[in-house]
Amino acid sequence: MRIQRLQSEPQVKTKGDVIDVILLEPLLAKYQGKKGSLIPLLQGAQEIFGYIPREAFEKISKVSGIQLSDMYGVATFYSQFRLNPVGKHIIKVCHGTACHVQNADAISDAIKEALNVKDGETTEDRLFTLESVACLGCCSLAPVMMIGDEAYGKLTGASSVKIIKDIKIKDGNKN
Repeated sequence: MRIQRLQSEPQVKTKGDVIDVILLEPLLAKYQGKKGSLIPLLQGAQEIFGYIPREAFEKISKVSGIQLSDMYGVATFYSQFRLNPVGKHIIKVCHGTACHVQNADAISDAIKEALNVKDGETTEDRLFTLESVACLGCCSLAPVMMIGDEAYGKLTGASSVKIIKDIKIKDGNKN
């Protein structure tokens, strides 16, 4: 099974999404003129914004002289980089062999329906991002999902949705 990382359509930015590229200035100054700075620049931009917006790519390219195509090539190759905003809670559903045979698809399907998102998308309130992953290394708990640093195992579609609803309630987001 191939895990798709890139969305076919970029998510629409909301009115609150103002990208202040001035925040990149200290990062750019730190790596100015240094060879091999592309990955640290991308990591730094992602740390600042939570993902790497197009405006950050353009600013980094303009200041560093690195081609946009080279930057996007690196950012899309490594799974650590995000090109779209992510939710406060990232839900990773394991689809490795053990989880697959224990019906991980039912977990993903239930979450997709409950949150009204597709794999790789973020909820409109930016509370959750859903990701299918190849393996979480918790095979004895199959099927398993991870939210933040917390692993949840022996799941059903209903139990996975209940966990997410409980997180929403804790965050004061009861809708």
